[in-house]
Amino acid sequence: MMLRHPRIRTHIFALLLLMGTLVSALDARADGGFLSVIEDLPLMATLQENENAAVTFETANGRIAEAEARGPVTPDAVGKFYADVLPQLGWKQVGDGLYARERERLRLTIESDGDNGAVVSFSVSPQESH
Repeated sequence: MMLRHPRIRTHIFALLLLMGTLVSALDARADGGFLSVIEDLPLMATLQENENAAVTFETANGRIAEAEARGPVTPDAVGKFYADVLPQLGWKQVGDGLYARERERLRLTIESDGDNGAVVSFSVSPQESH
């Protein structure tokens, strides 16, 4: 029985570490809220959504939505944020800036806005059937 205690402690520590990581990611998500037309997609806290650029409509195959945000942050920081958060929300990276979840795909385009930071375009659409 004594041999199992170190293993149990190790498992408990690993579980607590995992829970802390998930809570941190959820906190980061909550800081910026969510995009107005893609309600299940978090907005990085340092970004501000341009709601005038937001478009959404439903098709027979699913939703199509586009949004744009910008802020005083580097494109690399934006890319890292979404690379860390999206998999926790069920999105799987399938290409450069391209994610898939269930029957949808998400395209992120992150560009430099000169000295002003970054501009991010979000586009959600139904995945093409094969």
